[in-house]
Amino acid sequence: MKLQLIALGLAGALLAVPAGAAEPVKIGMITTLSGGGSALGIDIRDGFALAIGQEGGSLGGVPVELMAEDDGRKPEKATEIANRMVERDKIGIMTGIVWSNLAIAVVPKVTGKGVFYVSPNAGPSKLAGAGCGPNYFNVAWQNDNLHEAMGQYVTEKGYKNVYIMAPNYPAGKDALKGFKRFFKGDLAGEVYTKLGQTDYAAEIAALRSAKPDAVFFFLPGGMGISFLKQYAQAGLTDKVPVFGPAFSFDQTILGAVGDAALGVINSSQWNKDIDNPANAAFVADFQKAYGRLPSLYASQGYDAARLIGSALMAVGGDVSNADGFRTALKKADFASVRGKFRFGPNNHPVQDIYVRQVVKEGDVLTNKIIATAFTDHADAYAAECKM
Repeated sequence: MKLQLIALGLAGALLAVPAGAAEPVKIGMITTLSGGGSALGIDIRDGFALAIGQEGGSLGGVPVELMAEDDGRKPEKATEIANRMVERDKIGIMTGIVWSNLAIAVVPKVTGKGVFYVSPNAGPSKLAGAGCGPNYFNVAWQNDNLHEAMGQYVTEKGYKNVYIMAPNYPAGKDALKGFKRFFKGDLAGEVYTKLGQTDYAAEIAALRSAKPDAVFFFLPGGMGISFLKQYAQAGLTDKVPVFGPAFSFDQTILGAVGDAALGVINSSQWNKDIDNPANAAFVADFQKAYGRLPSLYASQGYDAARLIGSALMAVGGDVSNADGFRTALKKADFASVRGKFRFGPNNHPVQDIYVRQVVKEGDVLTNKIIATAFTDHADAYAAECKM
């Protein structure tokens, strides 16, 4: 059986499962492949598919079939796809969701039906704390983590009066909560914008009037592109420095933002210059397969695939061995592109978080690591998780 190359749009990048191989394990991927934020979902999909391609159609030596579908960033559509994958396609493993509101809608329902969900991105506090579950694993981070790192960094650099902003949805609320957990100064303003918003004239005017000494914002995907361009057009770039998590300064969007992002400090648990063999191979193979540098999202999709592969190998591809598969996922016996990697008691990562700066390498905007914000950082909700 072939991987669904047409659906993935990766003809030539992946190999077919060899004739006569065992029936492949089906992996359902629900992610955003169209509209706003599609670059994030595309990179998650491509990173995941790269890992399959490296093994000639397998993960952990077990043939797999990746079934990727577009949620259009709509919770109701994601729920519909999830129900169909579980009921009709008999999916045992699911992954792919970018947005926290979609994860909250889908994850408890599918894991409650015995399906394993491995998140390559969204890590809402609701699912990390009281809403945790034994079949839910997050290979990326808990939503607050990268924002906590920036709160710490901005405090260390002596900023006292910061204007903070994020979209009004679960990840946005987690973001500002995380920043405030480690920032020790005052807030010049705290603003929640509409998810998907592209015009920030009113917010920038209010920001200017507030006279902060710095700005922290979480606006992933196209939202961040729009804000940064408008911020530069307003003449504020050289007057009030901006800080943020990787989501607004990642490889997927730097080209679109342009030089307005140059020099900006941001936080991430991954970067292409992390020095280990797994990361070097990932970066080189991703560029070869897709003709572009990988992003944070691509690295998370890749690690999600490698984690699943390690568990499939441990149970010989028998996902119905739920206890064995769960134990193997928890062990996280795979070579992460981040280097050291382990799960906390709520199945969320305990990991290092870095400070990056946007730089130019030739004509290409990218990031380089300039510091480590946290070592072996765990999220704030693990104590609320009872399982």
